[in-house]
Amino acid sequence: MNNFATFTKLPPLSLLRHLSSCFENTCLQVQSHSVNWWIYLEEGKIAYATHSIEPFDRLERHLRRLSVQVPALTSEIRVQLRMMFEPDSLRKPYEAVDNASESISTQQPSDYQAICWLVTQRYLNPTQAAILIQELVKEVIESFLLIKKGTYEFHQNLSLSPKICRLDAEKLLLFSQERLQSWHNLNPQITSPFQRPYLWINTKTQVQKISDIQPNLINWMKGFSLRHLAVIMNQDELVLARSLYPHIQSGAILLHEPDPPFDKLPKTDTLLSGPPVRINQDNKVLTDFQENKPETKPEKNTKQKDNVAVPKQQIPVNKVTIKQETKPSAIEKADKQPQVNNIQPISPGANVSPQKVYKIVSVDDSPVMLKEISRFLEDESFSVVTIDNPLKAVMSIIRHQPDLILLDLNMEGIDGYELCRIIRNNSKFKNTPIIMVTGSKGFVDKVKARLMGASGYLTKPFTRADLLKIVFMHLT
Repeated sequence: MNNFATFTKLPPLSLLRHLSSCFENTCLQVQSHSVNWWIYLEEGKIAYATHSIEPFDRLERHLRRLSVQVPALTSEIRVQLRMMFEPDSLRKPYEAVDNASESISTQQPSDYQAICWLVTQRYLNPTQAAILIQELVKEVIESFLLIKKGTYEFHQNLSLSPKICRLDAEKLLLFSQERLQSWHNLNPQITSPFQRPYLWINTKTQVQKISDIQPNLINWMKGFSLRHLAVIMNQDELVLARSLYPHIQSGAILLHEPDPPFDKLPKTDTLLSGPPVRINQDNKVLTDFQENKPETKPEKNTKQKDNVAVPKQQIPVNKVTIKQETKPSAIEKADKQPQVNNIQPISPGANVSPQKVYKIVSVDDSPVMLKEISRFLEDESFSVVTIDNPLKAVMSIIRHQPDLILLDLNMEGIDGYELCRIIRNNSKFKNTPIIMVTGSKGFVDKVKARLMGASGYLTKPFTRADLLKIVFMHLT
């Protein structure tokens, strides 16, 4: 039986600590400001955690962190993964709040299914998958601990299959508290890892004077969030934020608020505090939370067997070379994988040299759409070439030698499928990312686009964040 309750003050830290002491299979679902969190606990350990804000953007970033140590995780495989498992509905798996309870009870998170598929298809071994899950869970738990108000529900006897790992809840919580304290120390200038730094225009002629900022970082500091920049620059996001902090204080760097939907996630502008939740053996709430009631420390769980170490360092981010790989076979039913109970971090890899400012060609017979795409991208210092006549597109593309091509699917004279096939037949563009832009959400269209050589799929209507995300995924 599931239990549901609403709080005027939700102390997620105490709630999770108490749940981890119950040693039962439980899924904790929390909703706050239209965002849903799901935390799966098995025998007092955390098996997985996710939330409804761009779960596949989160998965993509962490897969990139593993890409050098795991060569099979090519850009091609990561794109295929998203096309197979990322839901079409605005790419948000549980956005429909009214049906959230039903959906979580009848299926596993799509991002977890994607990880299981990587293991089944042997792109990841169970230990690598456990490391990936550990890093994903740490990011999700950090945002979960910042929730101030919300509702929660328990889904009892709900577990994940296949089981990949179990993480020590207390160690995860301590790690997350330390990280959040570090973020809080950067307030009020920095209140979210999804804020977007820009170089103040009057300082562009004096860039050389900002000696402690990497020159290539300045090229990317035009719309990507701190969290995404950290992936590009192969840095821990807190290290990156601290390096920019003095220049944000001085006004040389401006911080813009997070793009939707990342603006829905809690801010780091308050310290973690709050009283413990009191729950009986049946997972029922005994009392409401009183905001001013002093917090008492929960009894520490003395069961230490099979604990998983949560290291302070992050998995390093490394450069990915885009190349074609043989497509894996169709999805098979996931076999039960050995459960990993002791996870060690991957040793740091080589630093990444950030890429140049890229040239992008956009082909569309709609001047309005071309203008919108150009506005989205040129604001971020990409070099954008727009082509409104698809019949002349091939010669223009050969002349401009773009790093990425955006193709509208439905155009007069020649459609995007045929144009994609012609471009791919030119040896110069065998590995150039080609993104199909269309208003159709059909799976058949996606498959056809893949057969013609498309690298990705962008569905209209899309936001600037959607466009930047897919460009980021294919170019950096």
